[in-house]
Amino acid sequence: MSEGANLQNRRVAVYVDAMYQEMEVWYPYFRLQEAGVETILVGFEAGRTYASKFGYPAVAQKSYEQLRPADYDGVVIPGGYAPDHMRRHARATQFVKEMDAQGKLVASICHGPWVLCSAGVLRGRKATCFFAIKDDVIHAGAEYEDAEVVVDRNLVTSRKPEDLPAFCRALLEVLAKGPARG
Repeated sequence: MSEGANLQNRRVAVYVDAMYQEMEVWYPYFRLQEAGVETILVGFEAGRTYASKFGYPAVAQKSYEQLRPADYDGVVIPGGYAPDHMRRHARATQFVKEMDAQGKLVASICHGPWVLCSAGVLRGRKATCFFAIKDDVIHAGAEYEDAEVVVDRNLVTSRKPEDLPAFCRALLEVLAKGPARG
């Protein structure tokens, strides 16, 4: 894929909150940047430092309240325990719902689909996740598949850190094909 041409002027929000899984934030964050995508860390409070499960810091550049779908081409939701915090914020889940409704990239890995459950975007869709939340994903209306990556139109889901190479390849492909902001 000639990523540079397809991904110039694209912007993606990467959610972050307390107890995030390091690789599931930083691997996509830097992979997107490497492909020429402007990548923004977003949390409940802009400027706040969120510690990962092992204490690695991530500073939110924007808050959920500052997000407007017209300004973004995609959103990435990592796992760890952070998604349980993320989905408590109505604006975080509303942004995901709006991005999905516009056909823009919605990518989620590991426990990240908890946010998709709360956003109400899984009904009638194919998805995967970490096995511990499989029942949640199914009860939210998804057809669960045990695969390293599942792509259903603009929705990209994966199970665990070991799936990150396939996850990032898929999200870059969807981002390149998907509608651009504007």
